[in-house]
Amino acid sequence: MTQMSFLDPVQDGSVNWEPSRQAAHARLQYFLPKAGAHYTRRRNFDLGPSDRGGVSALSPWLRYRVLCEEDVVRSVLDQHTMSSAEKFLQEVFWRGYFKGWLEHRPDVWTRYKTRLVELAAQLDKNCSLTKDCESAVQGKTGIACFDAWAKELVEHGYLHNHARMWFASIWIFTLKLPWELGADFFLRHLLDGDPASNTCSWRWVGGLHTQGKTYLARADNIETFTDGRFHPYGDLALEATALDDGDLPPPRALKPPQTVPSEGRIGLILTEDDCSPESLPLQSVPSAVLVMRSSTERSIWPTSDDVKAFVSGAVTEAASQAEAFFSSSTDICDHDDWEAAIKEWVSAHQLDTIVTPRLPVGPVRKRLLTALKGVDEPVIEVTRRYDEIVWPHTKKGFFALKKKIPSIVEQLQRN
Repeated sequence: MTQMSFLDPVQDGSVNWEPSRQAAHARLQYFLPKAGAHYTRRRNFDLGPSDRGGVSALSPWLRYRVLCEEDVVRSVLDQHTMSSAEKFLQEVFWRGYFKGWLEHRPDVWTRYKTRLVELAAQLDKNCSLTKDCESAVQGKTGIACFDAWAKELVEHGYLHNHARMWFASIWIFTLKLPWELGADFFLRHLLDGDPASNTCSWRWVGGLHTQGKTYLARADNIETFTDGRFHPYGDLALEATALDDGDLPPPRALKPPQTVPSEGRIGLILTEDDCSPESLPLQSVPSAVLVMRSSTERSIWPTSDDVKAFVSGAVTEAASQAEAFFSSSTDICDHDDWEAAIKEWVSAHQLDTIVTPRLPVGPVRKRLLTALKGVDEPVIEVTRRYDEIVWPHTKKGFFALKKKIPSIVEQLQRN
C-alpha cells in the first residue's frame, strides 16, 4: 500500500486529506461556492482521483466530526438558498439518516458482524470463494472499471459515491460475492469508513435496506458518468435480484439524551467518533480529559495503515482542541488496555462522573463500553443537538427525514 501524504487539502481538484481542522476548513471554503448549481450538475460524475472538483470530499472530516454537520449546513446556507443547495444538503442528511437508522436497529450491525465471522470460516475451507474475493480486492477481475476502483480505494482511501454504488452492485450481482465481505473491504480502507453509512449503503444496493429495491450498475450509466473513462458493455449483470437475510428488526426506542451534572469532578473521554470537544453540550468544564488514540480495529482483518494514520491525526487534533478550549489536564491513551488506562485516569484525577460524546453503533462503542464496565463512577453520554433533532425521523426510509429537512434546518439556525 502506498502511504498517503497528508499535504494541501485543495490541489487543482484533487484532495490530499490531512486529518486537521485547518485542512477541513480549507476544503470546505474551496467547496462552498460550488455547493449549489455546480454540485447539482456535477455531483454524479466520477472523474477519478485527480479531479474531485464536483463533490465536497468532506466525508473523512465529517466521519470523525473534525467538521460537524451542523456547521457545514450553516456555512452552505450562508452562501446559497435552500433550493439551490438542496442536493448537497440532502447528502449531508443522508449521513445522519443512516446513523440514526442503525441506532434504531443495532441488531443489523450485530448480524453483519456475526456473518463476517461465519464467512471467515468459509474462506478457510472454500478455495473458490477465497480466490474470487482475492481477485476482487486486488483489482484482478478483468472488469476494467471495477478493478480500477478496487486499486483506487486501496491507494487513496476514498471512492466517489457513485463509484461506491457501482462497485457494490458489481460485487453483489455480477461477481456474486457475499455483500458483507465487500462492505468489510470498504470499511477497512475508506478514510471515511463509517459503520452506519457503509453497512446501510451496501444493504441498500443489495435490496436489504429498502427491502426488494436494488441498485443495478449499468454500462451506459458508468460510461456517461465516468466521462467515457470506462465502457463495460458485456461485463455486467443485466438483472439484480434482491438479497434476503430475513425480516428487519423493528426499530427500538432511542436512549433519551442525558444531562451532565453541574457538581463534582467530571472527566471527559474522547474517541475517534467525535473529535470536536469544544462544541459538545457539556454545561460544565471537565476537570480532566482522556483521549483514546490507540487504534480500534474495524474488522477481524486488519484496518489499512492509511486509515489508522488519519484517525490518529484526527484524535491528536481533538486532544489539542480539548486542552486549549477547556484548559483542563489532557491525557492521551496510546496503548490497547483501555480499561486500565481509564481506571488509572479516574483515580489520578479523583473523578466523580465520566462523560463521553454519544457513542454510535460500531466497534468504538463496543470497545469503550467494555472498558468502562471496570469503573464504578457513573457514565453519561451527551448527545449533540443535530443528532437529537435528526435521529427521531430515521425509523423508516429516507423520505420521512427528507420532508423534515426544511424544519430541521430552521431549528439548527435558531441560535
